[in-house]
Amino acid sequence: MFSAGINIDGDPQSLEAERPLFEPERSLIVRAGDRVVGTLGANTRQIAVPGAVVPAAHGCRGAVSATVRRQGILTRLMRRHFEDARALGEPITLCWASEGRIYGRFGYGLAVRRLGLNVNAREVTVPKGEEPGRIVAGTVADLRDALVKVYDQVYADRPGWSERTAEHWDYRLSDHMAARQGASALRVVVHEGDDGIDGYALWRVRGNWTANGPIGDVVVVEQVSTTPEAYRALWRFLLSVDLTRSASTWAVGVDEPLFHWVGEPRQLDAHLCDALWIRVVDVPKALAARRYATSIDVVIEVTDEFMPENSGTYRLTGSPESATCTPTSEQPELWLDVRALGAVYMGGTSLSALVQTGQVKEVRPGALAAASTAFRWHTSPYAFELF
Repeated sequence: MFSAGINIDGDPQSLEAERPLFEPERSLIVRAGDRVVGTLGANTRQIAVPGAVVPAAHGCRGAVSATVRRQGILTRLMRRHFEDARALGEPITLCWASEGRIYGRFGYGLAVRRLGLNVNAREVTVPKGEEPGRIVAGTVADLRDALVKVYDQVYADRPGWSERTAEHWDYRLSDHMAARQGASALRVVVHEGDDGIDGYALWRVRGNWTANGPIGDVVVVEQVSTTPEAYRALWRFLLSVDLTRSASTWAVGVDEPLFHWVGEPRQLDAHLCDALWIRVVDVPKALAARRYATSIDVVIEVTDEFMPENSGTYRLTGSPESATCTPTSEQPELWLDVRALGAVYMGGTSLSALVQTGQVKEVRPGALAAASTAFRWHTSPYAFELF
């Protein structure tokens, strides 16, 4: 039903690869007689947020049959989804939106954006390498333990990245034909530094030829590194694979270092798109869970029309080391729609920008600037892993 709802044909290999991640107890359905006409699921995972890792409902498989749309089915599913997440102690739920217009009306805010790159590899002028270490190729099976170790070292400090269990790694490394999308089998290289493996790249190659020669494309699935040296060495390799002329990746962060490293950033051919949408379902718990770039002590009023029990006035006190958020009867200094709270939660959107949308209002002069600074983070969030 989900496949039909998003206008694709279900692929048996894809479904089999995803099966270990399926959580029946978190999968909601709506029936009309003996037919399933609506579905919405969740994966139980943790996600990195500014200064912390929090439990979050990773919403997935949301769809409504075309014959019963606009009848309130998705509204019922969303309400139950939010209630379940809150009951399980998950202060936020998140998703990749099929269409943003669907999720804003349920209180989601656009929290993470991504850049897609289509790099003209022969025109970007990569600096010569002088770093110690070497690039080593291997099989996914042989290098899996190293990949897991590298990812686990960095993910908690990358807002927008989710934890990976063994089952999540199985799914991420699955190499069925649908995952290849016309490219090669999954390949892997690692960077060996002075202290061992400190970075890796998962990639494919899409071979192509014209009368003038090869024009292959390196498809970068993910590149993760724990050191600047590994980062540079891996990208230098990916941008110089024989018989290719380009390298593409569908998601890097909006502060991607490549823009400041290659000789001609225009040749990265970047395009900006939405990534993660976040819905705060427990305001005080969510705000106390993350950390703040500077000290903050502010009284905020949050309005949540879809979940009135989430509305209220709260005193938020936080710093880079800790945070508390409790209900209060004090006069608010800032007013926020719950969508704005989701949008700024990962530190990638400023409260000040959202004033222009009507989702944030300053009540006490000066409160907005201080809160805007505190809610940001030293790195921009980004996400690349669909769920």
